[in-house]
Order: sequence, then C-alpha cells, then structure tokens
Amino acid sequence: MRMITLDEVVLHLQENDCFKILTHSYPDGDTLGCGFSLAYALRKLGKKANVAINGALPSKFTYLAEHYEEQEFTPQYIVSVDVAAMTLLGDSVMQGVDKIDLCIDHHPTNTIVADNIYVDSTAAAASEIIFQIVEQLGVEMDSDIAAGIYTGVSTDTGCFCYTNTTERTHRIAAQVMPYCDWREINYTNFVIKTRAKIRMERMIYDSMEFYSGGQCAIVYTTLAMQQALGAGDDEMEGLASIPRQVEGVKMGITMREKEGGVFKISVRTNDGINASEFCQKFGGGGHPTAAGCSITGDLAAVKRQLIDAAEEYL
Repeated sequence: MRMITLDEVVLHLQENDCFKILTHSYPDGDTLGCGFSLAYALRKLGKKANVAINGALPSKFTYLAEHYEEQEFTPQYIVSVDVAAMTLLGDSVMQGVDKIDLCIDHHPTNTIVADNIYVDSTAAAASEIIFQIVEQLGVEMDSDIAAGIYTGVSTDTGCFCYTNTTERTHRIAAQVMPYCDWREINYTNFVIKTRAKIRMERMIYDSMEFYSGGQCAIVYTTLAMQQALGAGDDEMEGLASIPRQVEGVKMGITMREKEGGVFKISVRTNDGINASEFCQKFGGGGHPTAAGCSITGDLAAVKRQLIDAAEEYL
C-alpha cells in the first residue's frame, strides 16, 4: 500500500482504462455521487467505466443514473470511492475483484487495503475530491457530473448544516450549481417523505430511550418493523440524525436490523464527543461527529453492548 498525492491519483486515472468503481454497502449520496461523477468524467475522456453497487440503486438516487448505461468490458483497474473499510464492500460489488488499485476517500479512519491510497480527511465529502479530480483531468463540467458532486457534498453535510461543512464545501457547491437541478436534489433528499417514512419516524420517536443521564439517546428499527410499515431502504435514510436532535443529547445511536442477525449502527454526536473513536470499539469508524459499525446479535444483546459502551465513554 502506498499513500499518494492528488496529482498521482489523476495520473493513475489518465494512464489506465476499463475502470470498475466500487461503492460501499447501504450506499448514500456521497459514495453514489462519487461513483457516477467519476464514471461520467472518465467516459468523457474516452475511457470505459462502470459503477458497482451492492444491490439495486436506491430509488431516491435514480436521477444520478439518468444517462448511465452499463458498458461491456473486462475491468482492468479497480477504484473504491468513499469506502472507509473492506467490510463495507458487499459481495456483489467485489465479484471478480482480487485487489483494489486505487482508494479515494475522506474518512480519517480509512483501513482499505489498496495498492494506492488517497485520503483527504479535511474534505467534508469524498465528492469534494472528485470535483478536484475532474478539474485536474480537464473534463468539462456537465449536468451528470455536477449532479453527483452536488449530491455528495449536500448529503454528507446535512444540506450544509453539519459541522464538517467548510468554505471549500460551499465553493464547490456554488461551482456545480449552475449545471444541475440543485433545488430538486435538495427537495428529494431533505424535504419529501413517503408515508411509510413518516410512519417509521413516528415509531422511531416512540422507541427512543435515554441513558447516561440523558446524554445518550438510542433508537432502533427491526426487520419486523420495516415489513409491517412497508418501509424499504429509502425510508431508512436520514433516521440516524433524529436522536442527536434532542436537547441535552451528546450521542445519538441508531440501530438498524439487517438480514443475518446483523445490526447496522449509526452514531451521531454533539459537544466534541468523537463518534469515530466510539465506533472503533466495534470495528467501525468514520468521522468525529458521524460514524458507524456493525454488530451481530439480537436486539437486546446488541443494545446492551451499546449502552454499556456509551455509559463508559460518556
């Protein structure tokens, strides 16, 4: 493994072809925005590039693939985008992949195994890095590339409300806004809700429990809850921000049951509490105020582990 510069990243992309771009499991706006923007940019250079997604593209992000069609080729160069750990790469994404040639990420806790690694932990979203790459590649901005970059920076900053937002974030957003329908992107990701999501949020509020003298709030969703409400992956998006919104809460924990007895844990924090450091206790990581991990077990056992760790940490 070798840590490389942004100039070297651009050189690797210029010198290679037939790219398979890997996104992380339970894909969000940043990993998908990076994947599609980079693929569109490479195709404009006459190269072949496909985006690998674990499962189907979430319906709320279908606009990113409006002009995208899978290309037929044998992958020769593998790139991961916005992926912090190997455990976040699903089986379908890794099919036919024996190694990762290039990792592009912004998570300070990145543990990806790749030949070449570029991590800019000062970037609010990995899509900020993709913007810089597109500029250095000399690719002309268009609506498809801009939509991916804007989606990445807006969703990873909570529509520019999270503390990771920087002046650079705003400058990049401003530069791509003339090329994409940013109003519709924000409406889709931050305003509109399905009835199933509203029912799920109501259940989330009802299930919220407080620990550590009210400094920790925990909510959960089970497969049975999702099935009863007719809620899919789209309805799960954004739930992690709810516990942290309560006055006095320094650590908000969201537990989401997945198939196979696994809970996907999302941690959001306030007041200088390091979410990434907390999640590292369970083999995860992320950012200081937003991180995650996965824990295997039943609801009661996993919740008990999190409560004990939170009470010790806080």
